[in-house]
Amino acid sequence: MSHPRNLPLGGAALLRYDPTPMHKHSIKFALAIAAVATLGACSTSKNKADTLYVARDVSTLYNAGKYRLDRGQFKIAAALFDEVERQHPYSPWARRAQLMAAFSYYMNTDYNEAIQGAQRFLSIHPGNKDAPYAYYLIALCYYEQIADVTRDQKITKQALDSLGELIRRYPGTRYAADARLKVDLVNDHLAGKEMEIGRFHQRRGQWLAATLRFRQVVDEYQTTTHTPEALERLVESYLSLGLPEEAKKAAAVLGANYPGSKWYERSYKLMQEHPPKA
Repeated sequence: MSHPRNLPLGGAALLRYDPTPMHKHSIKFALAIAAVATLGACSTSKNKADTLYVARDVSTLYNAGKYRLDRGQFKIAAALFDEVERQHPYSPWARRAQLMAAFSYYMNTDYNEAIQGAQRFLSIHPGNKDAPYAYYLIALCYYEQIADVTRDQKITKQALDSLGELIRRYPGTRYAADARLKVDLVNDHLAGKEMEIGRFHQRRGQWLAATLRFRQVVDEYQTTTHTPEALERLVESYLSLGLPEEAKKAAAVLGANYPGSKWYERSYKLMQEHPPKA
C-alpha cells in the first residue's frame, strides 16, 4: 500500500483505495467538500446480509466495504473492512482494511472506534509508510471533538498531544504541515479557556487567582489572539493588588507589541489614573 496523497483537511475528506490486489497503488485522499449522499435504495435486510458472518473471499469482502464507503454508509463499510481483517488476517488486504475501517468509523463520527483502529494499525505496523496518516487520523478524531471554552478541556489537550506527536515523528509530511495549523488553533482555544477562568476570578474580586490565569496566557500562549487582552487584564489585576510597578511592566509590554490595540488604550488610561509612586 503506497503513501497517502492529497491531504484531507477534515471530516469531509473522502478516502479511496484501489481494490486491485497484489499491485502497489496509491491511496487517494480527495477533498470532497460536497456531502456524501446516503444510499436509500438498499433495504435493511440487504445491509444485514452484507455484514453477517459468511466466509467470503478477500476481494469480495473488501470491495463490498468500498462500495458501502463510496455511498456514505460508513458504519456498514467499517464492519465489512473489519471482517476482511478477521477472515483474512495475513492477506495483503488486511493492512489496507485496517486503515479503511478506521477511516470509515471516523466518517461516521465513531471517534473512539476510529482511534482504536488507527492505534491497532500502528501497533502492528509501526514502520509502515502509512503510519503518518494513522497518526493524523487519531489527531483529527480528538481535534473534531474539541468543546467550547466553557467545558472541560481534556479532549483539547489530547488533540494537542496527538498533533504534537505527529509533528515530532513526521515533520516533513503534509500531515505535519496541516497539524501545525491545527496546533495554533488548539493553543488559541486553550488560551481562551484560561481567559474565561481569569475573567471569572476578576468579577469576583479574586485578583491573585485572576493574575495567575492571565500570566499563564502571556507565558504559554503568547502567540495567540488572547495575549493583548491578557496583558491589559494583568494591568487591572496588578493595580487592584497594589502592585503598580508590575502593572507598569505589563502595560509596557502591551504598548511595545500591540500599540494600536484597544487593550493598550485601556491600559494606558488606567496607568494615567494610577501612576506608580516616585
